[in-house]
Order: sequence, then structure tokens, then C-alpha cells
Amino acid sequence: MQLLLVLIVIAGGMGLSVEAGLLGPLGSEVGDLWATFSIFGVGAALTFLLMLFFSPRNSPSFFAQPGWQLLGGVLGPVYVIILTVATPAIGIAMTMIGILAGQVFKSLIIDHFGLFGTPHRKIDSKRIIALFFIIAALILVAQG
Repeated sequence: MQLLLVLIVIAGGMGLSVEAGLLGPLGSEVGDLWATFSIFGVGAALTFLLMLFFSPRNSPSFFAQPGWQLLGGVLGPVYVIILTVATPAIGIAMTMIGILAGQVFKSLIIDHFGLFGTPHRKIDSKRIIALFFIIAALILVAQG
């Protein structure tokens, strides 16, 4: 099961690279904020349809959840705007490796301290080495 989830996550990462490739040209045609809006508009419509057919009818109220859990709704558009602006300037590979470096760095901190209710996973030498490899990839791609 864990291998399947890892493969799904890898496929999701591939989808983000495609999304970055689509957002750059769209942003240059309609503007960065309109491109971001279009991504979230289509995504919201699709999510709504999925909710209609697949969401449990007796799930807890969305509005009963702590406000801090909705922060992802703020971070999502910021992320997409960054993709839209950065990708045409530095390329998909640099954008994605930079995003990955930031994700891994912050994820190590979140795991280490068990933030947001996640299980504690201590930072160890293997995780630090993995982060350095990602940073090395960023440097190598930047020089290419």
C-alpha cells in the first residue's frame, strides 16, 4: 500500500510540472492572476462535482474546523502565482527543484517538531543528506 501511495505522489509531482508548463504561457496571455484564478476555478468546479457524487453525506461541518486548517486555501494561490511568474523566467526544472527544496526543508521541520498534529519524525543525517542532494540538483541545473 505504501509503494502505491509513493507512486501516486510521484504522479502528482509530474502533474505539477505539467501545470507549471501550462501556467507560464497562460499567464503571459491573460495575466498571472487570471491564470491562477482559472486554475482554481476549474479545480473548484471539479472538486464540487466529486463532492456531489463521492463525499460522505454525514461528514463533519467544514465550518466547524479550526480556522488555521484553512491556511492551505491561502497558500495554494500563492504557490500557483509563484509557478506562473517563475516558470517562464527560470524554466520548469529550476522552478520544480526550487519548490522541492523548499518543500523538503519545511517538511523536515514540520516532521521534526510534529507541527499541525503530524507524528514526530526526527531529523537525522539521512534526511539532511537528502536535502543537500536536492540543493545540489538545484545548483547543477542552474549552471546548465
